[in-house]
Amino acid sequence: MKDWIIYEDEHLLVMNKPAGLFTTPGRFEKRCLLNEAQALRAEAQAVHRLDLDTSGLVVFGCSKRGISGLNQLFRERRIDKQYVAQVAGTAAVDAGEITFPLGPDRLRRPCQRVNWRTGKQALTRYRVLSAAGSQTRLALMPVTGVRHQLRLHLALIGLPIVGCDLYAPASVRASGARLMLHAQRLTFAHPATNRVLMLEAAPDF
Repeated sequence: MKDWIIYEDEHLLVMNKPAGLFTTPGRFEKRCLLNEAQALRAEAQAVHRLDLDTSGLVVFGCSKRGISGLNQLFRERRIDKQYVAQVAGTAAVDAGEITFPLGPDRLRRPCQRVNWRTGKQALTRYRVLSAAGSQTRLALMPVTGVRHQLRLHLALIGLPIVGCDLYAPASVRASGARLMLHAQRLTFAHPATNRVLMLEAAPDF
């Protein structure tokens, strides 16, 4: 667990979550990254989450100043996030934006769907990192944080994430041992010192 720690000070704890581990306790599964963080720092509090199947950077607040400052940064979208995804298919352009509004699909829980009337505005920026054969590696920069935003946005433009069990065709789902989506980088001003931090963890795929 110690090797999951990417950064630590009196206000913050940043950890590299493995795929298959909840960020916070689930309804039935109580083992989660928050419990691991609190084993190290009892005062650690979650201020954002990654999906169960997504790996990568999660930041916890460990002081009143750290928690309130991080909450404000996330609320005001002043934390720059970059993900890496391995997708099936070839991108039509080297960089672009996806803007479909998203809302719950009440017939296919827990899935989301495009909802032009009442859906939440969602913005994903992306650029191609590399391409080989029938797959492409993308850098993803989500501006908003709607549930399943990256998975569904990419599927909607014909680039489903390898290993995705919700939005990818069966062949793409089966071609990966896990969801190939990783929160690689967080960049933000430290809530206590205002020093800019750029924290990074490479994907394991």
